[in-house]
Amino acid sequence: MVYAADEQRYEKMPYRRVADTGMILPAVSFGLWRGLGDERPLANSREVMLKAFDNGIFSFDNASNYGPSNGTAEETFGAVYQKDLHPYRNELVITTKAGYHMWPGPLGEFSGKKTLVAALELSLQRMHLDYVDIFYAHRWDPNTNLRETAEALDLLVRQGKALYVGVSNYTTEQTAAIAEIFEELHTPFIGNQVSYNMLNREAETTGLLDTLGAHHAGLVAYGPLAEGLLTDRYLGGIPSDMAVHRTNDFIKDDLSGSVMKLNRLNDLAAERGQSLNQMAMAWLLRDDRVASIVTGATSIDHLLDNIKFTSNMDFSESELGQIDAILK
Repeated sequence: MVYAADEQRYEKMPYRRVADTGMILPAVSFGLWRGLGDERPLANSREVMLKAFDNGIFSFDNASNYGPSNGTAEETFGAVYQKDLHPYRNELVITTKAGYHMWPGPLGEFSGKKTLVAALELSLQRMHLDYVDIFYAHRWDPNTNLRETAEALDLLVRQGKALYVGVSNYTTEQTAAIAEIFEELHTPFIGNQVSYNMLNREAETTGLLDTLGAHHAGLVAYGPLAEGLLTDRYLGGIPSDMAVHRTNDFIKDDLSGSVMKLNRLNDLAAERGQSLNQMAMAWLLRDDRVASIVTGATSIDHLLDNIKFTSNMDFSESELGQIDAILK
């Protein structure tokens, strides 16, 4: 059966400009980090990805090491793109990243010129693309001088293999340093993709949002639900051995206190007529400098539940004050 996208798709999702650039992203981007590589049947992944596009999610976020086996998430995307989404290429924002372990040997990770050039070439092959819309350096490289990384990303833009570049998991200071080089090179720098959620507010407290704004860039937030903590799943308690992303590991320092916060947030969400996860995602987008939220889904029900928050994204000053008081 030939796929035809829902004609009302752009009426179902808010869109946000990245600072004052020409890039526009949906409030929610579809992340292929987990569960859509070689871990799930292709038919399931295709079903969820197409439902995402039918609901106005036109941005698909990937990385060379996503899978769980390296490259398989990009292969999954490529299969769906080639079969169904290819006619919509001009509508899609397709992003990928390179820097974590991708292939054997010392050149299979980090952000040297040879590594970044080879990684993007492999990503394009796997996804059946001529170019990506945004290519991110996935992590800070402590061994390669920053100018080489910046110039490698700039080269890929000039070669037409990426329209914009970004960084991911860079600190505020690291972001400022590479942004200055990009400005010198006239490289179209779009922003930083980092962990940001109600429990992990480093993007605010370290000045990262301010720094990105000063450089005409935005923030793309991954981990908006802190690996499921910001749902109703752990209101009765957080297991001490729960696996959380390294950026949220501090939560384990005070499990009982975290549970108390989750319950108070859940009560406030209920007053707003939302689930906790819906309020958590809406809260992230209260700041215009947050360009999009990256979240994945392994089923249509999961996807549709996540995006319900778009019908209630406004917060009163009182509600924002209550949230700050709870999280303090």
